[in-house]
Amino acid sequence: MECKRNISEFLLMGLSSKQNIQMFCFVFFSLCYLAILCGNLLILISVRCSSLFNQPMYYFLTHLSSMDIFYTSCVTPRLIGDLLVKRKYISYTNCMLQVFAMHFFGIIEVLILTAMAFDRCVAICRPLHYMVIMSRNRCHILIWVSWVGGAVHSFSQFCLLICLPFCGPNEIDHYYCDIFPLLKVACTDTTIVGVLVVANSGLIALVTFVILFGSYVVILFTLRNYSAVGRHKALSTCGSHISVVILFFGPSLFAYLRPPTTFPEDKIFALFYTIIAPMFNPLIYTLRNVEMKKAMKKVWCQKIFSEEKHC
Repeated sequence: MECKRNISEFLLMGLSSKQNIQMFCFVFFSLCYLAILCGNLLILISVRCSSLFNQPMYYFLTHLSSMDIFYTSCVTPRLIGDLLVKRKYISYTNCMLQVFAMHFFGIIEVLILTAMAFDRCVAICRPLHYMVIMSRNRCHILIWVSWVGGAVHSFSQFCLLICLPFCGPNEIDHYYCDIFPLLKVACTDTTIVGVLVVANSGLIALVTFVILFGSYVVILFTLRNYSAVGRHKALSTCGSHISVVILFFGPSLFAYLRPPTTFPEDKIFALFYTIIAPMFNPLIYTLRNVEMKKAMKKVWCQKIFSEEKHC
C-alpha cells in the first residue's frame, strides 16, 4: 500500500466538550497520575532496598511497577494538558509514536503478569523445586522475552497503520491515538487491517487471559492439600494478582476482542487500563501483602531514622 496522507495533525475530541467536566477531569486525573507515580515509585524503592528483591515475585513486581509508570505516561500527561486547551491537536508523528509506545509497554505488562502467574503456580504446585525453576537467570529471560514480545507486537501494529492514507477529516473521537479510531478516519477500506488488528491484539489478550485463568484453576486445585494457614497465605498473594488481572484484562478484552469499530463507551473502558488499573496496582499489592508492608515499614523507618541521626 502506497503511503499517502494530506494531513499533518489530528484533532482529539477528548472526554467531554463541557468546560466544568473538563476542569473536574483535570483535577481528578492530575491526582490519579500523582498517585500512580508515588505508589509505583514507593514499590520500586521499597523492594530494591530490601531483601524482597531476591524473591522472584517481587523482582517481577518491580518491573510491573516500572511498566505501569511508562505505560500510563504515554497517555495521562497529554490528557491532563489537553483538558486545559480548547482544541486538542496532536501531530501525525506523535500520534503514531503514541500508538507504538502504548502497545509496546502494554504487551510487556501483559507478559510480566503472565510471568507472575507462572511464578505463583510454581511456588504453590512445586514448592520444593521453586528456587531451582525460578532462578534469577530464568527470571531475567522471562523479562527479556516480555520486552521482545512487546517490540514484535507494537512494530507489527505500527506497520499496519503507518501506510494508511489519511486525507481528512482528521477528528479522532478519543482522548489519545488508538488503532480503531484511526482506522475510522483513514480514507480507504480498512476491513483487512481491522481483522489483522483484532487477530493480533485481541487474540493476544484472549490467549493470555485464558492462560492466566488456567494457572489459577491449577493453583486453587492444588491448594486443597494445603493447611488452612497455608491456603490463607497463598490466596493472599494470589488474590492481589487476580485483582490486577481482572482490572486490566476486562476492559482490554472489550476494547480489542471485537469487530474493528468504535463505540461511545470506548473512552470510559480505556480509562480503566490506561489510568485506573495502574493507580490501583500499588494499593492492591501493598495493602493485601504482609511481606510488602513489613518491607516498606523497615526501609522507610530506617531512612527516616538515619536522616534524623545525621541531622
